[in-house]
Amino acid sequence: MRNTSNPIKENSHVMNAQGGEKKVMKKILSVALSTAMAFSMFASVAFGDTATSPQQQFDALKAKGIFNGYPDGTAGLDKEMTRAEFAKVITKLLGLKEITGVYSYTDKNYNAKNWAAPFIEAVTAAGIMEGKNTEKKIFDFNGKVTIEEMATILTRALDLEVPTETNNTASTWAKGYVQAAINAGLLDSGLNFQSNASRELLVGAAYAVDQEQSLKVSSYEVTEAGKVVTFKMSDGESVKVTLDKALEANKETEVKFTYKEKEFTEKVTYKTTVAQKVASVVSSNLVQVEVKFDGTVDAATAEEESNYEIDNGDVQVDKATLSADKTTVTLLLEENDSLDNKVESKLVVSNVTNADGTVTFNSTVNFTPSDVTAPTVAEVVGLGTKAVKIKFSEPIQRGEAVTASNYEIDGAPIAASIQYSYPDTVILTTNLTVGKHAISVSDVKDFSGQVIAPIDNSFEVTEDTAAPEIVSVKSNDLTEVEITFNETIKSVGDVYANSTATSAQDVEINDNVVTVTFDQNSPLNYTNNTIYIKGATDYSGNSADRSVSLTPTLDTVRPTILKVEDFDTNNAGEFEAVLKFSEKLDQTSAENAENYVLKDSDGDVVDGAYTDSKGHPELDINYNPTDKTVTINFGTDLDENEKYTLTVSGVKDTAVVANTMLPQTVTLDTSIATTSKIEDSWTEDGYLYVDFNTTLATSGSGSALEAEKYAVKVGNTTYSLKDDSKVRMISSDVVRLTVKDFENLTTTDLVGAEVQVSYVKDSAGNYLTQGSSYTLTDVIGQNTLEATGGEVKSTTEVTVDFNKAVSSVTRSDFSVNGNTPTSYSLSSDKKTLTLKFTGNNELNKVGPYALDIVANPTTTDAYGKKLTSGTVTLKDKIAPTVNSNFKVVESVTGSTYEITFTASENINIPANTFTPAYINDLFTVKVNGVEVAVNSVDATGTELTLKFNRPEGFINSDLISVSFDSKANVIVDGSAGNKLASFSASRRYEQAK
Repeated sequence: MRNTSNPIKENSHVMNAQGGEKKVMKKILSVALSTAMAFSMFASVAFGDTATSPQQQFDALKAKGIFNGYPDGTAGLDKEMTRAEFAKVITKLLGLKEITGVYSYTDKNYNAKNWAAPFIEAVTAAGIMEGKNTEKKIFDFNGKVTIEEMATILTRALDLEVPTETNNTASTWAKGYVQAAINAGLLDSGLNFQSNASRELLVGAAYAVDQEQSLKVSSYEVTEAGKVVTFKMSDGESVKVTLDKALEANKETEVKFTYKEKEFTEKVTYKTTVAQKVASVVSSNLVQVEVKFDGTVDAATAEEESNYEIDNGDVQVDKATLSADKTTVTLLLEENDSLDNKVESKLVVSNVTNADGTVTFNSTVNFTPSDVTAPTVAEVVGLGTKAVKIKFSEPIQRGEAVTASNYEIDGAPIAASIQYSYPDTVILTTNLTVGKHAISVSDVKDFSGQVIAPIDNSFEVTEDTAAPEIVSVKSNDLTEVEITFNETIKSVGDVYANSTATSAQDVEINDNVVTVTFDQNSPLNYTNNTIYIKGATDYSGNSADRSVSLTPTLDTVRPTILKVEDFDTNNAGEFEAVLKFSEKLDQTSAENAENYVLKDSDGDVVDGAYTDSKGHPELDINYNPTDKTVTINFGTDLDENEKYTLTVSGVKDTAVVANTMLPQTVTLDTSIATTSKIEDSWTEDGYLYVDFNTTLATSGSGSALEAEKYAVKVGNTTYSLKDDSKVRMISSDVVRLTVKDFENLTTTDLVGAEVQVSYVKDSAGNYLTQGSSYTLTDVIGQNTLEATGGEVKSTTEVTVDFNKAVSSVTRSDFSVNGNTPTSYSLSSDKKTLTLKFTGNNELNKVGPYALDIVANPTTTDAYGKKLTSGTVTLKDKIAPTVNSNFKVVESVTGSTYEITFTASENINIPANTFTPAYINDLFTVKVNGVEVAVNSVDATGTELTLKFNRPEGFINSDLISVSFDSKANVIVDGSAGNKLASFSASRRYEQAK
């Protein structure tokens, strides 16, 4: 925690009662007391008079009962201070408890009649004062207090350094203390230190201490979402405290700070009605989910249905409605979706912000839907004499709700047309008489299948002769208007804005709400509009033309990426990323490749087979407006086990005044971007092994242990396992089948045949698929362990990838360009081997590099199969470097100079990639600290050359410094495209020429 005041230094303090005697003061006499008292006592000596006169100070203390004055009403400021007076003032100042009935001293007249006894006992018990003669227990209450005694208190209270050399007239025992006070500027060296201190000094000290002790916090204000607390002090000043960690909302918390050398500990509460977390998630009817926050949330983000995902998207949210108090969002699922009763579900809330925008929720909450109540009729409303509206207590299924035979009015079946409004309302159009009626509903079901009890519900029909009236209107950007009427609307005619030229593109009626959508190309005006509704008709046939004025609310929310919904390889083995956005996008900007930049884990732009030199994807980019997703194809050229980053910018939403997203970066990890597949299959010792690329389910409907899920296709004939065959798990992702369990087949028959595995799930419960098929296939081979590739990360580290997990490694099986590794390590999945080369075995900085595997290696997989020998080409990932001993060469003209570096390998500047000006700016050349502009940069062979002008020339002592900021692939090595490493170097001209 940081604050604007200075920290107080804790000290232990002693008080000199007489001569050299000391006693440790208890903490009740604080630094504030000692310091304030000392400063006040010597104010007239060291600092001059204060703004408040001694008499005014005395009057203030008298009003508080700390001083009484003399019987004649005077303050007696010129009188000397006694030890008894001193004891009383300290007792009153510190609020010590006066002690009666105890008499620790033997002074004459020290008894119950002595006015000072309760105060003397109080300071004695507190350890603040003691007697002048401790052996005889004499306090000397009428004795005086000298200036040198006060100087001693002051020195110890302030923890001043006591010098060994002194030059003052104080008593021998006090010289060091007095000299410390003089050196600190607190005392004049010419004082008579043995003289007694006056009551005026005591009044000044007491007043300062009282002011210090009465200093307190009057009020406080919490701002910046709990990060800052500003305390208003009793003296009118303010102290701003900035916290390292924001206060937890609506929870009392202690905050410490110091002010005027006094430490305060205050209990504060960051009181807010703004939401800080998701409080609860419940579903009591299987198609509505109630998300309750612990405070208010922003309406725009809270009512964006794409900000909610249920069960990994298995069910879709149709509408999100925020409550009137802005604390609860009710999610309505699409009509054909519903949750499983009493089965745990998962809700992901993302991109919803609280009411003041200080918190953005990205929360995952598990909840269990529970519908244990049958639906009932919540409300019946007569809509004049021609219709009746029934609202149910919860969502109901459409099928039974629109069946006329399920409704009786006054005990008789009705002939009615029925309009169902999802999720919980029906309107029966039928002739009714004025008066009271009873309606009975039967067989209507909720979404858990529970049936309504056929109970009569009364309602009253009155004659309706008034046409619908508009109650309110609101807009969503410039294309959608929601008009609320005072009654249920049956139909409307034409709807347009301002003139018939701006007609509604779509009109939707839901009870008394009419939602009007205008074409994106013919939106509303930015300022005032008049919306005309022709023929607004209720169920009694009353109709009227209505109009309403509206100033639209513009959409000013920028689109954002909610998540990477999927990153996987497709059937062609191409890496595809699916980005989920917060709102609908402008298709042109969403599919513009220039809005996407791919970089590798080093932060370098990926210039590959399917991305251009600026990292823009060159294959398909497809936007799906229904799901608000963008699918980007990166081709097959991405490295395995690499974490790429994708930066997205420039994408716009569909608002009439389009909002452009701010740059946002997401991670694409190729180590998890793989489709379900059979990694390998092989025969060995009478068994067929099938190796999957994921862990498998071993129970339930997707269990990999069920024999009927396996078959082998030899030629045009498919052979299944016998029903009683055993499927054994060799590891979490490898199964073993017995070859003889395939009737009439041998191990020889299976080599080159196709293994087929159907309807198997992974351990997370997802079916393994190959494209759109639930059957995975692979050509059966013989067990081989092969090195499939690798990278030279540095001259000391090489990684090697295998087609399957390695069980046992022999280091001497491997060499790179003739160098044998000195050590190795295996990755957690045992499919990547890291070889280390140190000392004399370190690799050259310049490639190409090849991994050689000896003949008859002993490195094996988990089944004892030996590694295949041979040579594997390794990717060169070593960045070129330059030697810091650069050369400076003067050109023919005498004003143009060249600086030449020698690189560790051949380097070049890729043609037509970056402008010369951009490349020049990456280099900084300074002479004696003054920057010189670089005119050109050239990289040819192993030479890097910079040119610059310096008409005044050089002298030998001039210091030349050069630095290079490596960005993108501006300068690369010739073989692998690795960018030149950043560097800085300095030399004197005489050394470099």
